[in-house]
Amino acid sequence: MEGLEVTVLLGLAILTGTALAPRLRIATPLMLVVIGLLLGFVPQLRDIQLPPETVLLLFLPVMLFWESLTTSLRAVRRSLRYIVPMSTLLVVASAFAVAGIATLFGVPFHTALLLGAAVAPPDATAVAALGRLLPERTFMKLKAESLTNDGTALVLYAIALSLSLGENVTGWSITAMVLVSYLGGAAAGIAVAALAYAGLRRARHALTINITLLLVPFAAFLVAEWIGASGVLAVVFSGLVIAWSHSRITTATSRRQASAAWPFGVFLLNGALFVLIGLEVQFVVHDVPPRQIGMLLLITLATWAALVVVRYLFQLLFAPFSRPPAAATYSRHRARVVSTVAGFRGAVSLAIALSVPTSIAGIGELTGRDIVVFVTGGVILLSLLVQGPLLPAITRWARLPADETAADEYELAERTITGAAVAAIDDIAAEHGVSDAVRDRARREGYEMLELSNARAYARQSAADDARIAELETALGQTDATGAGSGGTAESDPSSADAPASTSGEGAAPASVRRLVVPSAHDTGAAAGGSGPAASLEMLAESDGVDLTQRSPLTRFDETMRLKLALIDRKRTVLQRLRREGTIDDLVVRRVEARLDLDELRLRGVDQTG
Repeated sequence: MEGLEVTVLLGLAILTGTALAPRLRIATPLMLVVIGLLLGFVPQLRDIQLPPETVLLLFLPVMLFWESLTTSLRAVRRSLRYIVPMSTLLVVASAFAVAGIATLFGVPFHTALLLGAAVAPPDATAVAALGRLLPERTFMKLKAESLTNDGTALVLYAIALSLSLGENVTGWSITAMVLVSYLGGAAAGIAVAALAYAGLRRARHALTINITLLLVPFAAFLVAEWIGASGVLAVVFSGLVIAWSHSRITTATSRRQASAAWPFGVFLLNGALFVLIGLEVQFVVHDVPPRQIGMLLLITLATWAALVVVRYLFQLLFAPFSRPPAAATYSRHRARVVSTVAGFRGAVSLAIALSVPTSIAGIGELTGRDIVVFVTGGVILLSLLVQGPLLPAITRWARLPADETAADEYELAERTITGAAVAAIDDIAAEHGVSDAVRDRARREGYEMLELSNARAYARQSAADDARIAELETALGQTDATGAGSGGTAESDPSSADAPASTSGEGAAPASVRRLVVPSAHDTGAAAGGSGPAASLEMLAESDGVDLTQRSPLTRFDETMRLKLALIDRKRTVLQRLRREGTIDDLVVRRVEARLDLDELRLRGVDQTG
């Protein structure tokens, strides 16, 4: 098929899957994989092949860069004792376990090791797409693990490929390969991010900023490939550095553009990849001789089961070396089960499998590629179609404690920056030459925001306390009708706290506006008849604290805009201080910053900030 036809087909498949998934109550990625499998029954569509360079050079840089940008750096630092062994030792253990099982079925060791390297790493994009129901802390740990384990898998792939070529592999060569892959990839990513930071510090045009950021993952991947390092790790490190300095090198307009464009683009790439995975599995199945399908299916099932078992046992063995959680022992066991089920395979595994060459110049054909691609595709399919639907049920069974840290920190940040702005409003107003009336009005608005934030925080805390009490009563077998009734009352508190906010939104008139008198009936009738004078509109609105005889509306508007923009700058300064002190998380900073950006754009206008 022609490229345009394939593009339209993928677009229609993504559209169909996106529309059907909510109605069928299944995850969109799973629906897209099923659609790809169904399309594979058409012989013409089955021949659509996904070049490995496309996955490595087009899909992965964009998707991994976005996942890195949206990863909590604080969560990564706090979970290093979990992430490091899971992204290195677990990958090695999984690869050799799979290789051992494959050799039992008669697969040559070098081919079995290629297979192990392909299926060992969980995929970050699959985890991000299917793990949204997990508690925030668990989700971030899995996501960070999936971002960093690809480097280990690619090193194992390089070692297995060297063994397939008959090259001499020693301990020193493996050590050098690991160091170059990790250290070189990290250095390449940091260097490219540093250059982007230096170039964007003075950039103010939104398109220039976003185009530069789009080039960062591809440039990092390219530099890493030049020095023989891991391009995947280079993209991840560049994304983490950019995430840390994002506020200082971007503008409100560029961030609003990026927050709309990047998720949409990543969704399209991810959706296309899931459809292509289904097509690739169909192609491999039909390309393999029928007499080998039974044995390959057994290898696929055994490989998938081995990955699940090894992941659980590894977490069990390394539990004493990890940070002891505050939860009970049964909760730790259930958390390990959730983490095991959430270990999805995806884009990286497919890219490694497809990268296995069929022949090498000067050596001849490389046997076993069909086995690697078939089993890898089957494992990806099983992880998505079996583990994916199981994860919500397993998560509910685990009853992991709800992580309200992000919500608490968001409310803390809102109260802190608003309070700091109100406290400094006198100095800011004097600095910008703002009148007392405008200053006092802004102060009243600030106090109203503080009251609303405090009310919401109190309502959430009350609801959380009541829910905890109800949980303890249930555990102790002391739940009664009275307790249930009090819990229901607590649940209604947040909505009542939010009620004033909804009544003061766009649909409600400000309290300062008393009335607006429209033309009288006489004027209206005359205007309708066309014989009387034109209808006159008389405005009798009253505004508190405004003297129209002293200052013009334009002057007051200009003062209000300058004061509010200065207050937003003060809020941003306090917000970044909270981040540096570790009081709030990076993702919380992004949420608050997004609201401040929206306020700034409303004041300035998009055209003036772009």
